[in-house]
Amino acid sequence: MCISIKQLNALPHEWVGVPKSEYGEQLWDRQSIKRNEDGSVRVLSKFIPKTKSEITKDILYTMDINCFEKSFRDVDVSVDKVNSNFNDLADWQDPNGDTLILGVIGQVCRVEN
Repeated sequence: MCISIKQLNALPHEWVGVPKSEYGEQLWDRQSIKRNEDGSVRVLSKFIPKTKSEITKDILYTMDINCFEKSFRDVDVSVDKVNSNFNDLADWQDPNGDTLILGVIGQVCRVEN
């Protein structure tokens, strides 16, 4: 089942924040959590950069999380609700020490398990 950004944004959001970093903050939407057929978890998250300009805006991510491997993949990245482009074939990635992504993975996996 593929859920688009438009569908996710039609639902009420329940944004949950992870501890901020020097780069900004990351929120994830508790209302958007869905279990994928492969056992991973899909969630809408939002990055809010510490410094905003025309170039650095809030960025919406639809991400899949593998709770067992602590890995993720961004299946959609957009700066608004209209321009979404899902890629369910995105590669799984290691968070590589990114405290914001690790925070989202940790919190989402605790809620989902």
